[in-house]
Amino acid sequence: MVTALASGVAAVCGLALVTVPGSAAPAPQEVGANVVRVAEFLADCPYSHRLPDDPIVAPNLPGASHMHSFFGNRTTNARTTVQSLLAGTSNCNPGVDLSSYWVPTLYVNNQPVEPTGTTFYYLGEGVREDITARIQPFPLGLRIVAGNAKATGVNDPSSNARWSCLHAGQVAPSKDFVTCPSGTMLESYLDFPQCWNGRDLDSADHKSHMSYPVGGACPSTHPVPVPKLRQVLRYPVSGNPAGFRLASGPGYTMHGDFFNAWPEAELARRVRDCINPIIKCGADGRPS
Repeated sequence: MVTALASGVAAVCGLALVTVPGSAAPAPQEVGANVVRVAEFLADCPYSHRLPDDPIVAPNLPGASHMHSFFGNRTTNARTTVQSLLAGTSNCNPGVDLSSYWVPTLYVNNQPVEPTGTTFYYLGEGVREDITARIQPFPLGLRIVAGNAKATGVNDPSSNARWSCLHAGQVAPSKDFVTCPSGTMLESYLDFPQCWNGRDLDSADHKSHMSYPVGGACPSTHPVPVPKLRQVLRYPVSGNPAGFRLASGPGYTMHGDFFNAWPEAELARRVRDCINPIIKCGADGRPS
């Protein structure tokens, strides 16, 4: 029984340093000896709104998609562009993050349920430390899709989201929904690819311009390392998942979309001060 708990841009060399046109790069911040050696900063972006729109997969086609739950930028719809995001407002902490994030809506017994915990981590893990040291900010307007809305089963390698239970480590993670004990919450984890081809802000299949690392490094076809975006959502439900479904289908069809609209100088600062030197930062982009 379910328990509810409340194009393209100029090619970038893999060794290049990001600069923001028209501005001088600020000096790196000084940090103390007690910093946590984790390459991370984050954005907490609550649920904003639901629409059957997808400005990456079905741009300019309102209602052409399955239902999506949007986080961050409040203006996202089928006609979203970089310009509309930059002109919009965000519910993220930090509010300077004007990016848009979205996932297929979760339904429990055919009623939509939105996550009450929504954190988007920007990480330097997954590659060697020498590559972490030269991770580049996402280019403005970069669009990334992770997971597969059309995955055919738990053995489909394109399905890479994981479901687990908050404070219930005894429940093994799975690509499909899991049974969470009463008093816990259903969690979804999804890692986005962190190697960019250095040219394209999107691609025909919305994936080919990005790649996951191979052996701790970015492949030669996608030589530019960028932060690993990790999407962590916590839904206020537990119990038998028989009545659970996503707007896209079973749990293994979980996927996430990201449309980057961070101000360029601010994103560059966070990458330089948190990711490259392997320092754990909070939502303000300062050591936490």
